[in-house]
Amino acid sequence: MTQDDVPIRQAATIMLLRDSDAGVQTYMLRRNRRTVFGPGMHVFPGGALDPQDSDPEILARCDGLSPDMARRILGGVEDGLALWVSALRECFEEAGVLIATDAEGRQPSITAELRAARDALNAGERSLLDICRAFDLRLPVDRLCYYSHWITPRGEPRRYSTRFFACSVDAGQAATHDGSETVAGEWVTPARAVERNEAGEFPMMPPTLVQMRFLCAYDTVEQVMDEIRGMAKVPTVEGEKIEFDEQGNIERVVMRSYFS
Repeated sequence: MTQDDVPIRQAATIMLLRDSDAGVQTYMLRRNRRTVFGPGMHVFPGGALDPQDSDPEILARCDGLSPDMARRILGGVEDGLALWVSALRECFEEAGVLIATDAEGRQPSITAELRAARDALNAGERSLLDICRAFDLRLPVDRLCYYSHWITPRGEPRRYSTRFFACSVDAGQAATHDGSETVAGEWVTPARAVERNEAGEFPMMPPTLVQMRFLCAYDTVEQVMDEIRGMAKVPTVEGEKIEFDEQGNIERVVMRSYFS
């Protein structure tokens, strides 16, 4: 297989944000060193699109954004709303944060039953749609703000077209890593994450590091979300070439940015 033959998979990542005494914090997961993609890296919750994310019934449970609106926002991508669903599913799977509303329009508490449902979701025994049916949940996709699009460079064994979303959460909302794909999780300020990365203690892939540096400019979550909502166009960043150092670590990524 040549570098042009590697299929590009659709993916979604969600940047969870909260205010703290130290400033804006975002929830970061550390990937298991045994995973194929990004072993040992610190990442936002996210992953590849699943066919079940496009199920008409789950799309009908989405509030605040129609399939046509999602398609226009993503520049004509068919089944674009499924990427919002994917971000919410990955968020619950990997971080244990369920962004949903119950029959009364409230954020549901994470009960023992919902924790068990999350475990079953990670084990492939239940789907997000099944959980929404069982707990009578709807998905407030309009809480997620789409703000960035990254495409993996050619030459990588796995390539993704990843849409980045941002979402604010309550300061008291708990988050926990899944213990399988991710082995640790923490709320961290962007400045501290960048500082630790530069010290070699907090490895991040280039797209993640760029988001962290973007967040460093803001003091509150409201400022971040206002900036994102005010974007006239969402940039697409496509890696064209990856350069490695003598130890095989990523040294530099040549990128081009454009509006799609």
